[in-house]
Amino acid sequence: MTEEKLFIPILLGTNRKDRASEKVASLIASHIADSREDIETAIVDVKDFAFPLDNYGQDIKEQFPQWKETMTRADGLIVVAPEYNHGYPGPLKSVLDLLHHAEYANKVVGFAGVSAGPWGGTRVIENLLPVVRELKLSAIRTDLLFPNVRGEIENEQTKERIDGFLNDLVFVGKSLKWGRENIQ
Repeated sequence: MTEEKLFIPILLGTNRKDRASEKVASLIASHIADSREDIETAIVDVKDFAFPLDNYGQDIKEQFPQWKETMTRADGLIVVAPEYNHGYPGPLKSVLDLLHHAEYANKVVGFAGVSAGPWGGTRVIENLLPVVRELKLSAIRTDLLFPNVRGEIENEQTKERIDGFLNDLVFVGKSLKWGRENIQ
């Protein structure tokens, strides 16, 4: 199995002002930087994608070459998604839809759900699973749930949960990378 680092960007899935999910994405990125030598990451923010208000045609992905380059290089993806009315934010879906199977196929994806309520984004993750499956991403079974994000989100248990999540992400990510490199 490969010993090189996996490149797994973090997709921050909302462009709302004062978004609590930004704290979650930063926490995960900091944890990776401080304690994981097996992962390289970068935060990709949906607010940096200026989508046109009209003519949203097939050629739109050509307007965002950095996203295509990022996902072509990536071994997987961490999606930090807030739950809005039991669903996912439109900008997140727009960014995911920019690419197709060629850039996503047989790569790992893990979810960090974020909510102001007690469920921690479980419903947004449920709604994103069919989307990522259609894109041919492979979702891990371990989710990070961040309920009540207006309060303190970081403690010793949070670090343990992030480690478990990342362990699963790396295991599946390395397995899929080996498969992409060795199975035709």
